[in-house]
Order: sequence, then C-alpha cells, then structure tokens
Amino acid sequence: MEELVRSMAEQLLRREAVDGGVIREAAARLQGLVDRLRAFAEETLGDTLPAIAFDPGHPAYQAPPALPVHALERLGTTGGTGYAGNVPPSGLKDAGGGRGPEEAGHGREGGPAAAPAGEAAAPSGPAGPSASPAGGPAGGWAAPGRPVMATGPLGGVSAGELVDAFRSGRLGVEEVTRALLEQIEAVDPHLRAFVTVMAEQALAAARRRDEDLVRWRRAGGEAGGAGAPGPLCGVPVALKDLIDVAGVPTTAGSRVRAGHVAARTATVVRRLEAAGAVIVGKTATHEFAFGATTDTPFHGPVHNPWNPGHSAGGSSGGSGAAVGAGLVPVALGTDTGGSIRIPAAACGTAGLKPTYGRVSRHGTVPLSWSLDHTGPLTRTVADAARVLEVLAGPDPLDPAAVPVPAQGLVEAAVAGATGDLRGVRVGVLAGWAEDRIHPEVERAFREALQWLEAMGAELEPIGGTGRDDADFPAAGVLTLVNRVLALAEGGAYHAATLARQGADYSAEVRIRFELGQFLLARDYLLAQRLRTELARRAAAVMERCHVLVAPTLPIPAPRLGQAAWQPAGADPEPVPEALIRLTAPFNVTGQPALSVPVAVGPSGLPIGLQVVGRIFDEATVLRVGAALEQARGPLGA
Repeated sequence: MEELVRSMAEQLLRREAVDGGVIREAAARLQGLVDRLRAFAEETLGDTLPAIAFDPGHPAYQAPPALPVHALERLGTTGGTGYAGNVPPSGLKDAGGGRGPEEAGHGREGGPAAAPAGEAAAPSGPAGPSASPAGGPAGGWAAPGRPVMATGPLGGVSAGELVDAFRSGRLGVEEVTRALLEQIEAVDPHLRAFVTVMAEQALAAARRRDEDLVRWRRAGGEAGGAGAPGPLCGVPVALKDLIDVAGVPTTAGSRVRAGHVAARTATVVRRLEAAGAVIVGKTATHEFAFGATTDTPFHGPVHNPWNPGHSAGGSSGGSGAAVGAGLVPVALGTDTGGSIRIPAAACGTAGLKPTYGRVSRHGTVPLSWSLDHTGPLTRTVADAARVLEVLAGPDPLDPAAVPVPAQGLVEAAVAGATGDLRGVRVGVLAGWAEDRIHPEVERAFREALQWLEAMGAELEPIGGTGRDDADFPAAGVLTLVNRVLALAEGGAYHAATLARQGADYSAEVRIRFELGQFLLARDYLLAQRLRTELARRAAAVMERCHVLVAPTLPIPAPRLGQAAWQPAGADPEPVPEALIRLTAPFNVTGQPALSVPVAVGPSGLPIGLQVVGRIFDEATVLRVGAALEQARGPLGA
C-alpha cells in the first residue's frame, strides 16, 4: 500500500516531494479505511439510490454565475473525455484501431474505419430491397440502401390518432395490437430493434382495453365521466431494455445480465399502464446505456430504418428504430448524455429529455444517478407531450422526482402547430453550430432558423466567444463534465460486477467502467462543483431567451462500424465523441431538451434540431418543436 500511495502521489497528484513519514502514515490509515469499506458487499444495497440529488429548479442553481466563460474554457473544448479512444491526427487510416467491437467494425476484419472528409454519412451501398439477416452470431446484416419501414394503414400512425380511433370505435385495440405485432414480426428482423416481444401480455392487455371502452360507451361515453379511457388508451408502447417489467427479462444489452428476470415493475411502466397503454416489448440498448451506437456483441447492431447500413444511434437505438420505422408510435428511452435525442435525430423521430427530476427513475437500470433522465421517443411532438403528462410526477421511491405539475403540454404542442411563434425569443448557439459540423447538418439548421424567424420568433445569437459573462461556454466544456460524472458514477455502480464478471462486458464499455475505478473523489467533486457553475450560467442565459436551439448531432447517422469522421479543416473525431458532443451538455444543466426532425439530407438520412428550454418549461419547448414540425411538413416529402 505504501508504494501504491507514493506512486499515486507522484503520478496522479503530480506531487514529487512528499515526506516519507507522511506517505507511510497515510498508507496505513488508507489501508484501515479501505479494509472496512471493502468488507461490506456493496451489491447488497441493490437498487438503493445514493443520498445525493441534483435539483435544477432549486434557487441555489438560479444564482448568478461566479466565473466568466473564458475561465471555464480553460478546461479545453477538444481532447479526451475518457469516452472514446483518441483518433491519430496523422490521418484516417488508423482511425479504426484500438476500438471495441461496437465502434470499430464489430470485431470483423475490413470494418469501415472512418468517413472521408465531408462525408460523415454517405450511403453505404446501392439502393435495393432489404434482405433478411443472414446468420452469424449477431444475426447478420440487412442490405444497405432502401429504407425499412412498416407498411399499410397503421405504418407510422401517431398515438393521438389511435386514441381518437379507439374512443370513437373506428378501431379496436386488440385488432390494432395484433396488426402491429405482425408488423414487428415481419420488419424487425431487418432492424433488430426489439430484444423481447411481449405478444401474449400485449394481446391480453388489449382485450382488457377493448372491454373498458365498451363499458364506457354503454355508460354514455362522456370524456370526463367515470370509467373514461386514459390518455394513452390502447396505445402500443415499447420500453428500452433498462426498464423493468415484473416477470420479463431486463438484459441491459449485456451478457452480464443474461437470464436476469425483473422482480418489480418500474414506476414509469405502472403509469403508462394506468393511462391505458399496451406494452408490446423491450427494445435494444447499447450495453448498460454506455454508448451512442446501440451495437454490442450481446445483441448485434440496431439498423437505421432510413438506411440499414447506418446506425440507429444510441443508447436507446432500439426505441429510435422501432418508432422511426413506424412499428410503434411510442417508445421509452433513457438519456444520460443524449441517449434519447441521438437516436431520435438519427431515425427521424421526436425525442424528449424532460427536466431532470421530472420523471421517476425507479425500476430503471442506472448509468449515472445524477445525469439519468427517462423520456419518450414518438412519431409527433404532440405525442411526446401526451406521454410526458402521463409519466411526470413525484415518486416516493425516487428522491429526485419532483412534485412539479406537468399540465397543458398537449395544448402547448397544438398551439405550436399553428405556426405562430410571435413573442418567443430563441437563443441560437451559433458557435456550436459552426464547430465541426457536417455540411448537411449545417444547411438543415440554417433553413430551420429561417422557418423560426418566418413564424415570428425573435432570434438572438448566443456566441461562445468568452467575452460575454451571460454567454454559454463551448459544448466541449459541458461534455467533459458530463463524462467525468458518468464515468465515476457508472464505475461505482459496476465495481463489484466488474470484479466478478469483467470478461462478460464488451471491450469498450468495460474500459469506460474500469476507467471510473481510477477517478479520484476530488475529480468527481470538481465535476459536481463545475456543474453548479454551469447550471447557474445556463439559468443566466435563459433569462435572455425562452429556448436555445442547436443541431442535435453534428453529423447524420454514421455507418455501422464507423470509428471516426473527418470534419473539414480539423483532425478526425471519434464517432462516439461526435454523437454526444451537442447533447451531453444539457444533462449537466438538467434542462428539458427536444430533438425534432427538420430535414432529410442528400444522404437520405434524417437531420434533427435540438430545442432546449428553461427548467420545467417543457411547454415552450414542445410549442417550438411542434411549430418546426408543422413548417417541415411530412418528413422526406
């Protein structure tokens, strides 16, 4: 222990001249402390949450920031965050080396390493009919090129449309559920979005919903009367495979949890079922949600419905692909650094990360307790509003869940769909939209700004120059803080399992969790203190505007196995770092953030714009998102 402490003092703390007596005494005391802590089997704590909770609505986080932007940017805006390996600046030929299988060609020779300059997401094969997967440990590959979407009258139907049809009796819940299960059976082999299809349970729930609707109609069918159907009555919903349903496997995308069956049902699932939803299955996640591509050895890659040769994003990639392909109108995801918004942008859906604390985390496998959010991926912005109204609210099982009402959200989305944004001040994160952005994304973002202005919104640049104390720092500053928190908290959650089953993790995810074992407490607390300052800075910026806008992703969906991309005039950037760069900041500040598709680029892949609001003001975020949705028209038209 003495030699270890001396080595750490020299190498980690950079203190070369420490008195030998101090080292010996510190080592002896550390040994006693560690022996006591390690004698406790921490896995016996089960799902007990740590007694810390970030409350972004607390007045302490609304105080004026203490540091100017230039002081924060001493952290640097580029470089390692511990999330992905470094790409050699000498060129792209080595960009695929040193990666885990989910981010470097999936462990197969000849996997693509990086896109050429200016081509982050060029189509990876000729257009043609999608083929059935062909063998192999991950189920093979779907042919790249042609989109893979649900067909027929229910393909792409929204939750709101289904609720209206069920209440009026035009459609039956069991009829629709059966048809959607058939679509999943036909289409999902090309996408691999689902890990568990709960057909029997879904059909049983659907029959109960039909019986409830018949009784309600016989009683007069009053909207607010006794027995009135819930706001999601009959709506098929898929769940990211981190969210527990009693008696159903929760694998978290990892061999570590092979054979695990949940003993409880998550709070969000109970609320969905109470609102009348029909749970149809569990969707694929990147291993333990710690990756942005949803490509792991346990399940294989999830394919993008717009082009199966490309990633669906992650970590909620199965939910993004299922909704983007029109298999279900609603799926739940979780978001620690962008894991709802990334697949929403990649797959052309709406994806809403609510304010931190708005939705209970009970019954959901954590990645980072102080960064995790749960929220919906949906066909429309109004559907996201409808789902959030159901999910939101306090929970005695989650100390971070706040008792702030979530009402009027659907009405806000309806108001936005009129295309009237007069009086809404929109802060444009101009610096973020100019730093290593793919040309397709930049063009779509500029066009969306024109739409906002045409609808009456007032645009205000939020620079990133470091000269304005009410300005926002560069995205890389906040992303670094996000990664330190995620690495430390994720590493703590997985410490015992790593010691017991380390070989069952995929290489890259294991490296991330192992890295968390070596962060010092002072590093973690430094990141939490920086978070306080960044939350205050965000509050100051939001006094100048109602929402912020920026691209959701700097690139269109990358090719499967693509390790890096080449921004014009800059060094190659690892794909995992690129995908979280513009989303992870708002998990640090806890603000609500919505990704809404605004275009389909020349590559044939969707482009998303991110709308970020004030704490607990999802209503304005949804209003602006619905206005953009209305201005865009049918996606890809």
